[in-house]
Amino acid sequence: METKVIETLHRELLTFWNDQNAAGMASLFTEDANVIGFDGSQMNGRSQIETELKQVFANHKTARYVWKIQEIRFIDSQTALLRAIVGMVPPGKKELNPATNAIQSLVACKQNDLWKIVLFQNTPAEFHGRPELVDSMTKELSQLI
Repeated sequence: METKVIETLHRELLTFWNDQNAAGMASLFTEDANVIGFDGSQMNGRSQIETELKQVFANHKTARYVWKIQEIRFIDSQTALLRAIVGMVPPGKKELNPATNAIQSLVACKQNDLWKIVLFQNTPAEFHGRPELVDSMTKELSQLI
């Protein structure tokens, strides 16, 4: 079923991140894909995605993702949208850092019978003025550790 393929695409993306594998991550994107990072930084095109991620991984021991998919919706037979909530476990820690909770959106398209990521956006889930929502999300994600 196509839903499983989209779920797998997201899982592979975050697993490659957790393994600090820039080439693996980049391989999941279309040639002209776009990424909008947690801090608003943008990467445009598979080549730039790989280059910039290599720099990130070379200079930082990144936190590990924990995630829960909220929705997979097919816009048509060739396009899908995935929404997920994510948290991050800092290096050397066993608990999530609530300050890095995020909402992820992934748009994928089918090219030559392969699903690839066209757009990936990672938006901070700060919920300004609503700390109970941060706590609730952190508790939900903590169950997955």
